[in-house]
Amino acid sequence: MILWELFHTFLIMGFVSFGGGYAMIPIIETAATDYGWMTAERLTNMIAIAGMSPGPVAVNSAILVGYSAAGINGALISAMAILLPSLILVILVAALFSKLHHNPVVEKIFYGLKPLVTSLIIFAALKFALANNLITINISFRSISLVVIFGLSLFALLKLRWNPVYVIILSGLVGIALYS
Repeated sequence: MILWELFHTFLIMGFVSFGGGYAMIPIIETAATDYGWMTAERLTNMIAIAGMSPGPVAVNSAILVGYSAAGINGALISAMAILLPSLILVILVAALFSKLHHNPVVEKIFYGLKPLVTSLIIFAALKFALANNLITINISFRSISLVVIFGLSLFALLKLRWNPVYVIILSGLVGIALYS
């Protein structure tokens, strides 16, 4: 029964989720906690591991949730279920893309999905920040410094066009200097 729930849930997620793995995190969290496969706190830690691991974060997250719920079989079923829709859709899109890529309706659909994907990613980031007490109501040195690091990182990426690897390394070094 649990293997079917994993398969069905991750198959549906794979078909209806847009925007990549980070945009899928709120959906994965809802399913994992609603089914009782793991707590929100444990899922937050698992998502952190999935994000640091090589490969797509959605697939890594599905594997970790599946493993937590039903062991190795759960991990395999969850991975297969979340990958199957992408495989099917990529094959279909590849077959139809040459005919549809200039279609005004298709262009409008994708234009409309861009803000949705952005909001899902921001929502996931805020949920994790709130779950790990990274966002506080009190204005403190830590909260101000987090906002400054965010702002400077965004500035370095957008305006200065720095390589993201350098921004990550520099942000980590600033974190060591400020929070050690």
